[in-house]
Amino acid sequence: MVGQRTAYSTTYANPDGLTFKLVQSAVPVRAKLADGSWVAPDATLERRSDGSIRPKAAVLGISLSGGGDGADLVTLTEPGKSLSLGWPGKLPAPTLDGASALYANVLPGVDLRMTATVEGVRQVLVVKSAEAAANPELKKLDFAMRADGLTVRDGGGGLSAVDADGNTVFRAPPAQMWDSAGDASPATTASSTTASKASFSLASAATTSPSAQGAPTEKGSGEAEADPAAGPSDGDASVMLPVSTDTDSVTVEPDVKLLTGPDTVYPLYIDPDVSLGESERTLLSSDGDAFYNFSGGDDGKGVGYCGTYVTGGYGYYCGSGYRNRMYFEFSPSKLAGKHVLDATFRITERFSMSCEPSWVDLVRTGNISSSTTWPGPTKDWDLMVDRNVSAGRGSACDPSQPDAAIEFNDSPTETNENLTSTVKKFAAGDISRLTLMLKAHDESDPNGWKRFDDDATLDVDFVGIPAKPTGIGLVTGDGTQCETNQSDPLIVSDPTPQLTATVQTAKGGEADALLRAAFDIDKYTTSSDSWAQAVNEMERPTSGHAADNTKLYATTPTLTDGTLYRYRSWTRSYYNSYASHLSSASNASTTGWCYFKVDSSRPKAPGIVVASPYSRCTANACEPGGGPGVKASFTFTPHTGDTNTAYQYKLSTDTSWSSAISGPTVSKDIIPTAPGTYTIYVRAKDTIGWGAQNAIDFVVAEGPGPVGQWHFDETSGAAIDTSTTVSANQDNASLSSTGASRDGRGRRGVLTKDADGNELNTPLTDTGLTLDGSSGYAATTGAVLETRASYTVSAWARIASTPAKNYAVISQVSTDASASGFSLYYSTSYKGWIFNWHWRDSAGTSHIIRSYANQSSPPFGVWTHLAGVYDSDAKTIQLYVNGKPQGSPVALDSGQPASANGSLLIGRSLYTAGSPTDYFAGQIDEVRAWQTKLTDDLISEDAQLKNSNGYAGAELVASWNPANASGTTLADTDSGYGRELTLSSGASLDGAGIVFDGTDDNATASGPLVDESGSFTATTAVQLDSKALAAKSVGYTAQVIGQRSADGSAWGLWYELKSVEDDPETETTVPVGVWHFGRLNANGTFTGVTSDDAATLGSPVRLTGVYDAQSGTIRLYLGLNQNGDDTAYTAVIGSGDFAAGTGFVNSAWGHYLPGSITDIRVWAGAMASQDQIANTVGD
Repeated sequence: MVGQRTAYSTTYANPDGLTFKLVQSAVPVRAKLADGSWVAPDATLERRSDGSIRPKAAVLGISLSGGGDGADLVTLTEPGKSLSLGWPGKLPAPTLDGASALYANVLPGVDLRMTATVEGVRQVLVVKSAEAAANPELKKLDFAMRADGLTVRDGGGGLSAVDADGNTVFRAPPAQMWDSAGDASPATTASSTTASKASFSLASAATTSPSAQGAPTEKGSGEAEADPAAGPSDGDASVMLPVSTDTDSVTVEPDVKLLTGPDTVYPLYIDPDVSLGESERTLLSSDGDAFYNFSGGDDGKGVGYCGTYVTGGYGYYCGSGYRNRMYFEFSPSKLAGKHVLDATFRITERFSMSCEPSWVDLVRTGNISSSTTWPGPTKDWDLMVDRNVSAGRGSACDPSQPDAAIEFNDSPTETNENLTSTVKKFAAGDISRLTLMLKAHDESDPNGWKRFDDDATLDVDFVGIPAKPTGIGLVTGDGTQCETNQSDPLIVSDPTPQLTATVQTAKGGEADALLRAAFDIDKYTTSSDSWAQAVNEMERPTSGHAADNTKLYATTPTLTDGTLYRYRSWTRSYYNSYASHLSSASNASTTGWCYFKVDSSRPKAPGIVVASPYSRCTANACEPGGGPGVKASFTFTPHTGDTNTAYQYKLSTDTSWSSAISGPTVSKDIIPTAPGTYTIYVRAKDTIGWGAQNAIDFVVAEGPGPVGQWHFDETSGAAIDTSTTVSANQDNASLSSTGASRDGRGRRGVLTKDADGNELNTPLTDTGLTLDGSSGYAATTGAVLETRASYTVSAWARIASTPAKNYAVISQVSTDASASGFSLYYSTSYKGWIFNWHWRDSAGTSHIIRSYANQSSPPFGVWTHLAGVYDSDAKTIQLYVNGKPQGSPVALDSGQPASANGSLLIGRSLYTAGSPTDYFAGQIDEVRAWQTKLTDDLISEDAQLKNSNGYAGAELVASWNPANASGTTLADTDSGYGRELTLSSGASLDGAGIVFDGTDDNATASGPLVDESGSFTATTAVQLDSKALAAKSVGYTAQVIGQRSADGSAWGLWYELKSVEDDPETETTVPVGVWHFGRLNANGTFTGVTSDDAATLGSPVRLTGVYDAQSGTIRLYLGLNQNGDDTAYTAVIGSGDFAAGTGFVNSAWGHYLPGSITDIRVWAGAMASQDQIANTVGD
């Protein structure tokens, strides 16, 4: 399936025609060229016409210096992001050899060797002699660094470069340093063969006579020519070196004892490297060496015990007696929306110590990083599969044992093997990332030593998960109707009505499901007040299948007149030659049954006529007309032969019927409030009652766009008015010479799509206007709005801290002595947001008419959407906060408004001519002005800040990553808002996460982080402590992260313990619980949404909560999978601390979390789709 290819994954349609296979590789299997074509990855370096040196085909941009200025030694690029490292001096033209570029004598007696991989680059300094090592420039190596679109941080000895949303793009493990002692040891003389761990290959020890089991052969013995610059060999003296960074350099300090020690054997190697963050793999050795993102090469890398294997009186030497373990970490991003049928881990074995098979274990472990060292993650190991194998010795065995792909797949006879069930949980989001370790079952047995390639794959057979159909209902006129009130069912005149439903799959599985719709009808018996099946399940299509989002129909058999029925539908996803299927939820268990009654005596469907400027949609045409706020005139007429007494209508955006409109034929004017396609449903009434419905579609055109729009995303100069591209019509806003600047705290966050939803070639980090509160502002040269006509202004504002004076966001005032005009501002006197109209009369007396916010003392340090509307017809003004109208419209005095013909001011106001005031301190962004009164729906849409369909502006406002951190505080180095998270009561950092004991440990930051009357998104990765949880009482609740209100929980991601069960396999008690997103109430109940399945133990779980203030709903995601439906939610405004590991309920802290948290990030704005969450939150 070509369209689903990525650099690391391939999706196939299986031969059965019904299921699919995803092959996810730990290493790239293809690379995309500039023209969009895929080719095999190839790290071979070649000189380009611009003088740079690049690999032929890599999964990221890699450019090496062609010589000369060392500032751009290497540059790694991803769209919109780059990281460059420089050498402190001139560089010679390099000598190219395959994937390596050698810069000779960058210091006397020191070569610099750069080796490209298809995922990054390794740089090794080769110190060739003791004289060269004595150079003082080697005591501290400073590499110039330049990061664009990235923040580089150190910790745990390595580096990570993260983007503006806190996702790691590039990684660098701790540097390594080693000498050549192993190359000169007796084990490497001609009388013995050895394996250098630099390439993790080995050969059998020297023998005095041939042995079918161990005699060396050219390939089968595993003898390898090790590249001494690729990593330390057995016997080499080696040391790990921490890498540190500041704003413009990366520093490595070589170990002086090894650099110039008397026992050091030269050449000596110093190796920092950098790679892409797409996937992770590492090989750990018990002697302290670590090989992050290793390459398998031609001979593979070792796993097991490398010592001396003795058999038949002969000894076969491998190494000095160390153990190796190999780890691969997989991303769940390609598994969202997929039901796993079977999973296999596959890897090529290149060598085995002997022809006798030995056991290899595949174990799920905790996750790894570039800083992971021996013994690796040791907690909560879970054996997936074991295999007893031997391969790769070739003709040294009889029969021959060539290299072989070893498949780890659950054995039906071994109930403890659970790779498939684990991958099912992984796909469902119950495990954030899947880390699998290869180890010898007996790590003391030298016969268990094997070598494996880096070509590990996770092969998954799957089908798309069905989702509840949309558009469930009965065909009614041009539309579909479902009445969920049993006491007011849909009336149908036809005894054979047509049912319809549009089949769906879960997000991510759309292209991988073979679907049918199931329809079910029940009949009501009044005498027994009971329901019974009236029509056996109908399936459509009756054979074959339909694709995702296909509308399907089923006509019922003849139903009984005068009888009440109910109808439900669900989606089925088929596999196993249509013998098996998965079923979605139906409307009956979610949004409610569709009730209808066959009654031929009631009025038939009435006629509907819509007048210009709107028109009825037909099968071939659906022309938009009118616009938001432009009335639509309808006429409702009786069906031929009917005598109607009244009509009711509702739009597709309404939840209830209108009041009855009396008359046999009636007209009604309706004012649409937003653009788009509407369906109007109409029913008629006669002396018997309400009858059948009719429906037509009509399209409301877009309203007028803004007459002024300022994004503040220019690098310098005036803010461009992007409401028009005609420069003569632009009202550009100049920034004041002092106190005004732009920075990366723009409300739209990181932009990856254009307005049409197309992927940007280069993602952009939005910038906003930052003002100092004393002299900073922006202003147009003239008036933008005619203030005597209807207008709307809006902006996003963030007051930096509690204000001591009024702060104006937007204003426009006349230039005469009356200083008449509007101002949208924060008032310290009224302790809230205000939209006003003000003027001075002829006597100089000031007059102010105000529209007040509903909430006093709003939160500060948070982004808030503000809008002000003047309605010239009603002569009223009204304030909106986060898309919601505040109070009722406020009338202006007679004679007002006057013409405010001065400049539009952003960040200050005027109440007296020539005396500007109310300078704003904080950030202002996305300022817009319309010469029209926007409807409530349009202001709500403006507050959503949609960049494109499925993508909304989301600005990262807090980010704490505890990986490799130490101490009792975590700095936010990613978001730009700079809050610290403080650990208390014993909460600690273990190098990977924040560890909480579940008793009193906690971490807090000054809050609030977001304005809960607006939208936000929060994510965390959490791993539960199952032993500590099992000791808690059933019903125990623990907050993972959340924000408090004055007396309780504002919102949070929570865990609730539902039961404790015995696990006979481990002979332990296991906690069983669920996740929640929402609020824990004072009475112990939750308001919010709950996870579909029990929480998984033993691995981190990615939890993401989204609150959409405009729709009043919340969503919970585990990984990339939404759990439950969008759930209605009323926000509680938070004003206190943000907390991790504890919750504030009933005015007291408690609800302590037993477990660890490895990531915390919060955004202003509700991410609008699974796709946006995947690209912004990551996995």
